[in-house]
Amino acid sequence: MTDRHIKVFATGGTIAGKAGSATRRDYSPGQIGVDELLAEVGQLDLPAKLVGTQFASIGSEDIGPALWRKLHEAAWAAMADDACQGVIITHGTDTAEETAFLLDQTLPTTKPVVLVGAMRPADAVGSDGMRNFANAVRVAGDTEAAGRGVLLVMSDHIFAARDARKARTEGVDAFRGFPRGPVGHVTPTSLEWFGPPWRAGESARMEFHEKMPKVSILYAYAGMSGDDVREAVRGGAKGLVLAGFGHGNAPAAVRTALAEAVQTGVPVVRASKVDQGLVDREPEDDISGFIAARALGPSKSRILLQMLLANEISDPVRAQAAFDRR
Repeated sequence: MTDRHIKVFATGGTIAGKAGSATRRDYSPGQIGVDELLAEVGQLDLPAKLVGTQFASIGSEDIGPALWRKLHEAAWAAMADDACQGVIITHGTDTAEETAFLLDQTLPTTKPVVLVGAMRPADAVGSDGMRNFANAVRVAGDTEAAGRGVLLVMSDHIFAARDARKARTEGVDAFRGFPRGPVGHVTPTSLEWFGPPWRAGESARMEFHEKMPKVSILYAYAGMSGDDVREAVRGGAKGLVLAGFGHGNAPAAVRTALAEAVQTGVPVVRASKVDQGLVDREPEDDISGFIAARALGPSKSRILLQMLLANEISDPVRAQAAFDRR
């Protein structure tokens, strides 16, 4: 493997965090700048030329549209740079799946774009950051990584952005993929893909918009009433995502209120608060005009519905097609 020119966009997160003690539980994210990070990575003798840019030094709970715009613009420019073979984005794990999914939908698939983070700060016992980063370099520098959309690398696994979910609050093996599981396995010395690229040469699926319509997530609970739906609409929601029971279910009064919202021009997506499981279409969806989230959880359903509305796609049939494709 010859040296590959890879751009590194740093946003902070645990991978750049420090606790001040190897055994301390709390820590501060984003304490290590990209120059310091790359200087340490340089000692690993990786076959890559890494060029870093610091975009933020924050925990990913504070990442939102403004930073997404900067990352999108920089990644788009990297796609047009003939000297650049791939992009790595260092990112906190709390919202990594959301950033990855948004970029996945708004970037072409011609070059690898890889998000990477850590579950333990850099000075903790058993820190996972350097290994994850070395793995990300291997993935971003591999020509076969193109055509797979944006990827997330954690704990020797490679996940597609559409599948990646943070499933544990602790432990380095905190992510899983649904419905496909990992799409590849990587270590600092090896890389194996579990199938061919599925989006080879694909252009961006949607135009990026920093200012997207407000979409609210409604978390279903026993005894929930339709007032929750009506309050969200009165609060300015232009779309709603139901984080429902089981197969995207909710009390009858909530379903009625959601159907009423659709009639007023507010699209509704039925998702599930269950970690794994498809939410397929059912007869009531046709009657009420609902959209089934399929394999997407509530947070990604919200982002996809926002992007659809920003791109002036509100028809349930067209919206459903976007939720159906992988």
